[in-house]
Amino acid sequence: MTNRLLFMHRPEEGAAQAMVGLTDLLKRGYALTGKPFPPDRLHSTLQNLGDYSDLSPALVAAARRAAAIVAVPPVEVAFDRVMTFSGGPGNRPLVLRGGAGVVPLQRAIGKAMAKVGLGAFVNRSFTPHITLLRGDGVVEEQAVETFCWTVREFVLVNSLVGQGKYVELGRWSLGGDHLVPQAWRRP
Repeated sequence: MTNRLLFMHRPEEGAAQAMVGLTDLLKRGYALTGKPFPPDRLHSTLQNLGDYSDLSPALVAAARRAAAIVAVPPVEVAFDRVMTFSGGPGNRPLVLRGGAGVVPLQRAIGKAMAKVGLGAFVNRSFTPHITLLRGDGVVEEQAVETFCWTVREFVLVNSLVGQGKYVELGRWSLGGDHLVPQAWRRP
C-alpha cells in the first residue's frame, strides 16, 4: 500500500455538490470516461510530502509542527476554469483550475515546513486545482461558473493511494488555532 502525505483544503459543502453537478455535465458533454469524485473526496492539495510504503511517525510529527506555526487569516479562493491534465490511458485528470487565493496559503505552509526541517519537500511550482475525475477524454481549458468560498482550515492527511481514502492526521484553522480531530480528544 502507498501512503501519500499531504496538506489540503476542502471546498465548502455547497460548492462541492455544485462541482459534482458540473462534472456530470462535462462528462456527458465530452463523452468522458471515469467516475466523478464524490463531494467528500474533492480537495485542493497545498503541499505534497511524498509517497511512502510505511509512513514515518517522525515525518508526520514534523508536518504537524509545521502546521502549528502557520498563522494566516482565512482566505477567499475562486476556481473558475476546467481542463484535462495529461496522463496515461484511463488516467487523464479533469480538473477545476484557478485557485485565486490558494497560492499565499501554499507558500505559508511551505515556509513553515522549511522552518521545521522539511524544506526539501516544499513544492513551489504546484498548480492549484481540484481533480473532478480521472478517466479518458479531453476538455480544452475553458471558463466555467466560478466556485468561491472562504478557506478557514487546512488538514494533514494520509491519502491511501488506490483506495480512495483519506486518513486525517491533523486539522488547523487559519489564524493558527489547532483543531484536534474528534478521535484524538480525551474524555
